[in-house]
Amino acid sequence: MNIYKDYVKEIEQRKRIGLNPKPIDGAELLSAIIHQIKDVNNEDREDSLHFFIYNVLPGTTSAAKVKAKFLKEIILGESVVKEISPEFALEQLSHMKGGPSITVLLDLALGNDKDIALKAAAVLKTQVFLYDADTNRLEQAHLNGNTIATDIIESYAKAEFFTKLPEIEEEIQVVTYIAGVGDISTDLLSPGGDAHSRSDRELHGQCLFEHNKEMQNELIALQEKHPDKRVMLIAEKGTMGVGSSRMSGVNNVALWTGIKSSPYVPFINIAPVIAGTNGISPIFLTTVGVTGGIGIDLQNWVKQKDENGNTIVDEDGEPILKQVYSVATGTVLTINTKEKKLYHGKTELKDISSALTPQKKEFIRAGGSYAVVFGKKLQTFAAKVLQIEVPQVYAASKEISIEGQGLTAVEKIFNKNAVGVIGGKVLHAGSDVRVEVNIVGSQDTTGLMTSQELEMMAATTISPIVDGAYQSGCHTASVWDDKSKANIPRLMQFMNDFGLITGRDPKGKYFPMTDVIHKVLNDITVGDWDIIIGGDSHTRMSKGVAFGADSGTVALALATGEATMPIPESVKVTFKGAMKSYMDFRDVVHATQQQMLKQFGGENVFQGRIIEVHIGTLTSDEAFTFTDWTAEMKAKASICISEDDTLIESLEIAKGRIQIMIEKGMDNAKQVLKGLVDKANTRITELKTGIKPALRPDANANYYAEVVIDLDEIAEPMIADPDVNNEDVSKRYTHDNIRPLSFYKGTKKVDLGFVGSCMVHKGDMKILAQMLKNIESQHGKVEFKAPLVVAPPTYNIVDELKEEGDWNVLQKYSGFEFDDSAPKGLARTKYQNMLYLERPGCNLCMGNQEKAEPGDTVMATSTRLFQGRVVKDAAEKKGESLLSSTPVVVLSTILGRTPTLAEYENAVEGIVLTKFKPSQKKLVN
Repeated sequence: MNIYKDYVKEIEQRKRIGLNPKPIDGAELLSAIIHQIKDVNNEDREDSLHFFIYNVLPGTTSAAKVKAKFLKEIILGESVVKEISPEFALEQLSHMKGGPSITVLLDLALGNDKDIALKAAAVLKTQVFLYDADTNRLEQAHLNGNTIATDIIESYAKAEFFTKLPEIEEEIQVVTYIAGVGDISTDLLSPGGDAHSRSDRELHGQCLFEHNKEMQNELIALQEKHPDKRVMLIAEKGTMGVGSSRMSGVNNVALWTGIKSSPYVPFINIAPVIAGTNGISPIFLTTVGVTGGIGIDLQNWVKQKDENGNTIVDEDGEPILKQVYSVATGTVLTINTKEKKLYHGKTELKDISSALTPQKKEFIRAGGSYAVVFGKKLQTFAAKVLQIEVPQVYAASKEISIEGQGLTAVEKIFNKNAVGVIGGKVLHAGSDVRVEVNIVGSQDTTGLMTSQELEMMAATTISPIVDGAYQSGCHTASVWDDKSKANIPRLMQFMNDFGLITGRDPKGKYFPMTDVIHKVLNDITVGDWDIIIGGDSHTRMSKGVAFGADSGTVALALATGEATMPIPESVKVTFKGAMKSYMDFRDVVHATQQQMLKQFGGENVFQGRIIEVHIGTLTSDEAFTFTDWTAEMKAKASICISEDDTLIESLEIAKGRIQIMIEKGMDNAKQVLKGLVDKANTRITELKTGIKPALRPDANANYYAEVVIDLDEIAEPMIADPDVNNEDVSKRYTHDNIRPLSFYKGTKKVDLGFVGSCMVHKGDMKILAQMLKNIESQHGKVEFKAPLVVAPPTYNIVDELKEEGDWNVLQKYSGFEFDDSAPKGLARTKYQNMLYLERPGCNLCMGNQEKAEPGDTVMATSTRLFQGRVVKDAAEKKGESLLSSTPVVVLSTILGRTPTLAEYENAVEGIVLTKFKPSQKKLVN
């Protein structure tokens, strides 16, 4: 019983830091616990019973298999436990969500004991997590004349697992808690530095509000004062959940403020209520729906307008806001789910219909979106077996079809991939659509949660619908510490067994790859009509349309090959004018955000919509820089409209990189990677022969807005500034504050530079090498006055740079170069004024392993400028992360300050920074 004693020791260790026993997921430990339960004189029997009943993870965990087997023995009378009656054993099975529990229930329902069979059937009628093996058993028994099987199938056809659930409360009382003023990053709810603990939900819950105990205690006090109400977390004067989908953030909010999902499953809560003045970030809102939560767009502060309807701005050009109603901490509000209104007492504050659509109310009633997705599939199966039309039980999917109106690019992709649309109807934006998914990506700091979700969905293998899926190791690439050594190999083994291509080979046949997931997905996406789902907000490909998602939605896509969402509205972005020779494409990206805000009076028309960017002439590597940044524009996704020849070139690049993965031995038994190469070849042939040109919208498509970016206006490098000292707290740490280089007058001190993350590509590394050669040529030597950290996104890029000689240049000037045979075991906390060549991966951008020194001013190519992400505050100075192009970052570290425009132009002389120019071809049908 040593394993049980080890568990008891772990319990004591957790108790010291205020934690309960860790939930059990292993078969060996639970087998030992069952042995002690059977021994009626065992001194640990009472505790063992408690652990068995209340502390075992459900689904397909090995512990769940052991638990289901023992419950079956109890139901059949083969084992007798006075504290667990057969009826209670069946109740336990009903909370185990699928996999082994469904197998046992089917064994019982299709068995010879009619009384037990009827009781098991009653439980089965409440279950939705059935897979092909389960439904095949039911169908075969039905065909063989088993009346109980027929009864179950008839129940499924009526969707009684849903219709017999209690209706949602008509009134939900909430008490408000202002979690922050301005945009709230998911880092506040689940900090990147705590990524290692996400799969241990109770432990991870301690990091809510970035471990701010004062805020946590305020929350507890609020709950004690209002025990009959739910706490609603609010982003005052901002958007809730910007930055990422982060299931762990929703899990933490639910853990502190939500409802227990099952009395027999620990630390899994559902139904959090969150809100923001400017609503909820789209990808984060999807995650809220996974848990059956509510996300409200408060609009409690509005822009002031003059008599002509124009926005009134202050001396800085910022819109002046007026408070319409207060949601100060401690305010008691009522959500009326029937009227779809928000009340303060009897005063109506806001129509919240968008938070309580028929579909979202179904998620709330079912305890989350998964149950609805699986329920619909199960009902479809049953109706097919019974040869009947599917009864209309769920809210009808909203279908918008406008005669005579063309389609945007995203509307075309969704119509092509739609499932279950009757009569070939053409759907427009706003329609609810189930779509098949082509590519799925899982990253390493959310991957353990995805694997847990897959286990709890009782899924064992990837859906055959999916063309390819990848599990990365990029977020933990910087430091191979004890946490990584414990978590990552286990994750890679699970995902490899499940059917994904994995960055690390569990069998050790190929060297561990720590390539940035978005870059890999960008390469393995070989269809411009593809739909991609990835476990990160920067899942934004330059081919097809990609959606960043929470770990659970990723699990759902892997298990079912489907996703469900409304077709988003689109904003069309085109370009005019010409780029100056010394400008980088990153400056175009920032200028797009700046000019858009200027054109629409400060309104972010990109938020929650698709940015359809008519990129035309840029291949996928450089175009990705634009699509990647659209997460910071708060867009739901982005689609690149390319010329045929450009798309062919991008596909050839992708083919070459996939072939390298194959040669490294990364393909699996199903030859997924080979299949992607074949798909790319087919698409290239279609393009060359004109059979099927590159994806284009229709000329008469309808857009929410159209933005034209004037390249002539981009006269100097553009920098996204967190504006950390702005008197208005709500205007700090947004990505909307875009400033020209001249704003800093060549005097702002820079303490560290970072060239890396998904925002850079091979071209950036070559620019870096050429700049160093230029500086040496001009000044006789290269001397860094601030550290420069360089992290190439992929090993392919490193290999290509080595072949072309650029890596030798970087090595010449570096003071540190990564060594894969001896990766760093500790995070760097101090930096010298030199060039660091780091292992491919996310590095500083993720902020979960290494950071800049507290209080530093960082100039970076990365995507995130949120407080504490790349750099923490020091007592005497706030840390700040300014985001810019590679040339600006490099020169800032050479000078130790921001450069002047003249210094910048001199440093990039003779370097081709980008070949981008607006397409001269008609990129519409």
